[in-house]
Amino acid sequence: MTGLLAIIAGLGLSAAAGFRVFIPLFVLSLAGHSDAIQLNDSFQWLQSGPITIVLGTATVVEIASYYIPWVDNMLDTIATPASLIAGTVISASVMPEMDPGMKWALSIIIGGGSAGIVQAGTVLTRSASTATTGGIGNPVVSTVEAGSAITLSVLAIVIPVLIGILALCLVIMLGRRLYRHYRNKRTPGPGKAVA
Repeated sequence: MTGLLAIIAGLGLSAAAGFRVFIPLFVLSLAGHSDAIQLNDSFQWLQSGPITIVLGTATVVEIASYYIPWVDNMLDTIATPASLIAGTVISASVMPEMDPGMKWALSIIIGGGSAGIVQAGTVLTRSASTATTGGIGNPVVSTVEAGSAITLSVLAIVIPVLIGILALCLVIMLGRRLYRHYRNKRTPGPGKAVA
């Protein structure tokens, strides 16, 4: 997989990093190791055996940690910047050879942007779950998020075009939802003065 298909696969994997940071990195490492996707020369380290083992271990720990009450909300504060970094690295690792400045700019926009928007959506969902269920519903949210990350990551390698389109739709939908959420928070209610 090279060129445009790799960029599209990178978009799907980056969006998955918004659900869980290590799952798409682990899948990318496995895909690179099995030659299902071609990683850039400067990212060949991602497909090495020891890195694959480390990413696999981190994936298991991350998934398990989201099932510990109240730890899941704390992890969101760490996962937000980590997902931006993971999305950017994933996107850069599959980007075709080009000017380094252009490659990193596109990786930040495509990879970091899609991961950040999805992550922000998960933070809102988890906050709503915590507020409405006192945290009891969070394991269900965690299961859906982990399942989404696994499915999106694997299918981004297997059927990149379809998943790339799906990931783009997800990012747009969540971006609009986030925009409405923050716009409504800034709009004063009846009887409230604008600061």
